[in-house]
Amino acid sequence: MGIGLHGGAVEMIKWLLAQGAQVVATDLKDAKELVSSLEKLRGLKNLKIVTGIHRVEDFTKVDMVIKNPAVRWDNEKIKKALERKIPVEMDSSLFFKYCPSKKIIGVTGTKGKTTTSLLIAEILKKAGKRVVLVGVGQENVMGKLKEIDKETFVVFELSSWRLSALKRAKVSPFGAVIVNLFQDHLNYYDNMAEYASDKRAIFEFQKAENFLVLNIDNFDEKLWDIELKDLKQRLAFFSEKENFAERVVFIRNDEIIFNWNGKTERLGRIEELKLKGKHNFNNILAASAVGLFLEIKAQKIWEAVKGFSGTQHRLELIKEIGGVKYYNDTTATTPESGVKGIQAFTEPINLIAGGSNKNLDLTVFAEEIAKNEKVKKVYLLEGSATSELKKMIEKFGGSEKIEGIFNSIDEAVVVGSENAVAGEVVLLSPGCASFGMFANEFDRGEKFRKAVENIKFGTGE
Repeated sequence: MGIGLHGGAVEMIKWLLAQGAQVVATDLKDAKELVSSLEKLRGLKNLKIVTGIHRVEDFTKVDMVIKNPAVRWDNEKIKKALERKIPVEMDSSLFFKYCPSKKIIGVTGTKGKTTTSLLIAEILKKAGKRVVLVGVGQENVMGKLKEIDKETFVVFELSSWRLSALKRAKVSPFGAVIVNLFQDHLNYYDNMAEYASDKRAIFEFQKAENFLVLNIDNFDEKLWDIELKDLKQRLAFFSEKENFAERVVFIRNDEIIFNWNGKTERLGRIEELKLKGKHNFNNILAASAVGLFLEIKAQKIWEAVKGFSGTQHRLELIKEIGGVKYYNDTTATTPESGVKGIQAFTEPINLIAGGSNKNLDLTVFAEEIAKNEKVKKVYLLEGSATSELKKMIEKFGGSEKIEGIFNSIDEAVVVGSENAVAGEVVLLSPGCASFGMFANEFDRGEKFRKAVENIKFGTGE
């Protein structure tokens, strides 16, 4: 269910065909909209493609349904399959069933899970371990199985949607990391408790020998519906404040310190890190805790995290033109992550923000834009959340900062480059979702990159 344009469904279809299945691939989009994916499926045997409709028989006269992550479990067609006792899977649940390695480290969080996953992978590589990343950014899932053997470490970035399938399958990874939990996806979930309930699958079915790494500064037992004392697996924590838990990684006097089974040691100084942004501290602390659980030497952990400079679409420096630096933070799709994008800089900021609504409260983002003196100007991208964001910025006294609402990112970049002077930053950190103007947040980031590349120095064009 769902062919899409990101490649994950194409990999799933190819994997199913390789297992000897007969596959019906169905999508509500028409063939013209799906042309890039359909091209990759051309000529494959035992595959039937249905576009422009989801037929009832494709959900009731089959042996298995595989659901697109964005489709809710109470979808009418999915319910028809479940009523007939037809198993409904997702790529995540099938991956866990068929992965030859049991060394799966799952990483979740509203923000920071990609960076944390990449940091964990760097630590494992530095320690000489074989590691495969799964589900990171737009990377596929099922196509990764062929790269994995029993000894491979798997680092799997797990969204709440993918975790919902693990919840139904009653399976959790052997190692789990929860970076944080903030309001998000409230256009999909009815409330935060429902969102947290899906996230719980990352640790809910763990055994005593498994491990769980938690952000002690951002763990609400009531929201998660669990008391820490009731957890049976091995626990470690991370914190931006000094902490004396049995296993914890924390910050003290601009140094990263760990207490581990009665031993306290220093990992290194924050000033040595290449990764930009205070919000990345938690990602580094979390990844370091995983390294310690895996008995990797502290020196190797520090070498890996110290040398890591970030990833695409996350506070990514695109270019410096005439002393102005252009940063792509397109994956800041929530108000809180937009705030963190702003707070990552000491330079004056020309901010490109706004977009589509996910039923999230924009107050913190609007207030940060209006009241933070570093935000010099804001260029709002057209979208269902933008008019509300504009009103709230004005309410907090930021009217003079608003340069207008732009119906193309190219125009916003051009005007931003004309207003920016040497020593300033042009930052795409939207604080909102991308749908409407863009295919997804990665498409938004790529269009920003192209717009920056098209700037001619000195002309503002």
